[in-house]
Amino acid sequence: MEMKDLAAELSSTSYPGRGIIIGKTPDGTKAAIAYFIMGRSENSRNRVFVEDGEGIRTQAFDPSKLEDPSLIIYAPVRVLGNKTIVTNGDQTDTIYELMDKQMTFEQSLRTREFEPDAPNYTPRISGVLHIENGDYNFAMSILKSDDGDPDSCNRFTFAYSNPAAGKGRFIHTYMSDGNPLPSYQGEPTLVNIPDDMNEFADTVWNSLDADNKVSLFVRYINIADGTYETKIINKNS
Repeated sequence: MEMKDLAAELSSTSYPGRGIIIGKTPDGTKAAIAYFIMGRSENSRNRVFVEDGEGIRTQAFDPSKLEDPSLIIYAPVRVLGNKTIVTNGDQTDTIYELMDKQMTFEQSLRTREFEPDAPNYTPRISGVLHIENGDYNFAMSILKSDDGDPDSCNRFTFAYSNPAAGKGRFIHTYMSDGNPLPSYQGEPTLVNIPDDMNEFADTVWNSLDADNKVSLFVRYINIADGTYETKIINKNS
């Protein structure tokens, strides 16, 4: 697969929606995660990321303007032992709870489908990173309607064992802006990952559409011992 320039890929559309990037730094020492949210409506744009334990959650920037919280208020990132879970919805909790009961990432997501937001039927995108004793692997998933047919759910899981240094995988909810919004297609895009977390965060944030971007979470995890650094950027602050 051809590696895409991360900045170019992010800026190629005004509305990729919500996105997850997971990979490994070029020096091979850290796992990298990015999760961003965007919004077209006032309700979607009225959000910030806040830290919540070892993870994060979304909350209304202005509570008085919050309308329907069902699909916009959730915990995008949770940590379960040596696993870090990142998703674009409340399936984070589903994965956390069922993996805690010894179910796999894929089995956990069998209990969920795409979002019930007709006519878009927004895909549920998810990732899990497993770091243990200096070993690192990750998996990504997308649950989406069958070309807009709400009666059929297409399920794809992509697993990466011993991921290569300097490479990341990028999956997002929409191919582009539109009405209805077209769901992501294909396997996660291969993109470059830098060694420096701040450079990574700045590249992602500065490449997203200025009007539509809302919040960004970035974390670099030391593969040797599981310690990590986190950066959060909110448009509303």
